[in-house]
Amino acid sequence: MAVELDTDTIIHERWMREALTLAEQAGAVDEVPVGAIVVQDGEIIGRGFNQPIRTCDATAHAEIVAIRDASQFRNNYRLPGTTLYVTIEPCTMCLGAMIHARIERLVFGATEPRAGVIVSQASLIDAGHFNHQLSFTQGVLADECSTLLQNFFRSRRKGN
Repeated sequence: MAVELDTDTIIHERWMREALTLAEQAGAVDEVPVGAIVVQDGEIIGRGFNQPIRTCDATAHAEIVAIRDASQFRNNYRLPGTTLYVTIEPCTMCLGAMIHARIERLVFGATEPRAGVIVSQASLIDAGHFNHQLSFTQGVLADECSTLLQNFFRSRRKGN
């Protein structure tokens, strides 16, 4: 008997594969391989990958770059009705940007045990004091997302 995936799982995996492609681009230029996209109504409206090293910009995380791209596309810093897909659990800065941009939903792949603020360190997404709440889905293609990061850091430790 074949296992059927629900529609949400199929959609989330499709978009996460797009984010993984961007993460690979980050790794190819010696940035930590994290990729993100912003989707609205079945269309990618923003893309980004980690680039703080090459841009000399500590805020150039994949999520921030994707939000900036989507905001330029929409000509508005607020992005209601959007979903942000990212290959790793966001940090505090990126969650803050999502809240200010009014992202509706976050979907991420691998957890980030050191700096993740959705489920790993602090569950800031559930803090009641923010002026906007977003929902989240975790673990979409988590193994692929985690493997990409592990291989990148393994290669760096070997000096390749």
